[in-house]
Amino acid sequence: MWPVGSENFRPWQLVTHMFAHAASGQYMFFHILFNMFALWMFGRILENVWGSKRFLIFYMICGLGAGVAQLCTDSGMAVGASGAVFGVLVAFAMTFPNTELYMMFIPIPIKAKWAVMGLIAIDLFGGVYQVQGDSIAHFAHLGGAVTGFILVKIWNKRNRRTLY
Repeated sequence: MWPVGSENFRPWQLVTHMFAHAASGQYMFFHILFNMFALWMFGRILENVWGSKRFLIFYMICGLGAGVAQLCTDSGMAVGASGAVFGVLVAFAMTFPNTELYMMFIPIPIKAKWAVMGLIAIDLFGGVYQVQGDSIAHFAHLGGAVTGFILVKIWNKRNRRTLY
């Protein structure tokens, strides 16, 4: 997804960016691997709770929110599913906040709510204090997270029933 001012920008990139990844480099392989692993680990649980249709709607709206955040912050080009996946992580942490997770290289369990807040804090720091050579779309991640948070709040307010 190219910035709005770029000659390469097309409106449909708001949707297509979340289904594409950069094709070169070892980092890009791990980027898509971890995105799909997180989507599988946490998305399948939410899909079991919400159903396939609602989960797909949620995922797409989070991806759109990520794209809009990236465009509004004029942070450059972005590609990947990370923003939508961050929405899924936030939804999981809101729905199952006390589920204990084991993060890589940290040998103690961390509750989902704290793990996701930590990831958001890292992205917020990375977005505000940009380091030269950092090609991560921090604001897209944050946009997906905020969108996921708002959507879960709206859905929980409407349902008023416990999801777990």
